[in-house]
Amino acid sequence: MCDLLDFRRKEAQIDHLPVHLPNKGSAMTRLTGLTRLARLISAAGVMGCLAAGTAWAQAFPPNDAGVTMGHWHLNTRDVDANKKIFVAMGGTSMKAGNFEVVRFPGVIVYLHQAAGAPPPTGGTVGTVVNHVGFIVQNTQESVAKWKAAGVPVQPGAAGRTDQAFVVTPDELRIEILEDKNQKVPIQHHHIHFWVPDSSIPQIQAWYSKTFGAKPGMRGQNQAADIPGVNLTFSKADMPTVTTKGRVLDHIGFDVKNLEAFCKKLETAGIKLDRPYTKNPQTGGALAFIYDPWGTYIELNERPNPL
Repeated sequence: MCDLLDFRRKEAQIDHLPVHLPNKGSAMTRLTGLTRLARLISAAGVMGCLAAGTAWAQAFPPNDAGVTMGHWHLNTRDVDANKKIFVAMGGTSMKAGNFEVVRFPGVIVYLHQAAGAPPPTGGTVGTVVNHVGFIVQNTQESVAKWKAAGVPVQPGAAGRTDQAFVVTPDELRIEILEDKNQKVPIQHHHIHFWVPDSSIPQIQAWYSKTFGAKPGMRGQNQAADIPGVNLTFSKADMPTVTTKGRVLDHIGFDVKNLEAFCKKLETAGIKLDRPYTKNPQTGGALAFIYDPWGTYIELNERPNPL
């Protein structure tokens, strides 16, 4: 099987430009000689792997604030069992340092915390992030295939055939929605926050101001879009708690120029729970914050995104 991560690394070594099939007049047409040939070979290799059925999670280009969707970081008791579920759903298993991860278009799913971390204290329901969501080309076809592979699937609300839910053994709740026109079998879709009714305009404004999310609506719910994810905000019927320590410990955004971004956060009065930290060997960097409603958020700068 093709190693797409290796293709990404080789591609990055050529000239740090994204693999794409050029339109007339694009920057690709101005490349010359060996660089152009190497680029075409790399693109052909990646396309060949995709044709072989290998999923490739490629980050969506960042917004004007330099932010794009990054990852969910889970704290699962049984890594292998959860890996089996996510791979059956269409993800690709890989290693990221010491972590087992599964990647999908739009999101990387980290399956466990660092060694020695305590087990999760509960599922997503009851936290500020009630559930997360994928979107597929055909919900019923996906459900049938997943059930045959042992994925724990629940039906949609009120008999809806375009909706379903996957609830993992650790009670991570995942909504499945349908878009028959999308180009991939499955991709990341949304993170659904449940907050007090009076907080809905505030949380929408906070994510818009902090991360450049574009405010709007998703159905009847207020929402905000960051490349790779819709942030959906609904009324909670009961008090919620922080995500930290639960099965979905935190969500992650990838950020350009993270050091400067963190300084802007602090200037705006947002406390860093973990300060900006750079890895001198990899060039990557991270920081952690909470939103005002208890969502734990990791911020990453990745020279070579997964």
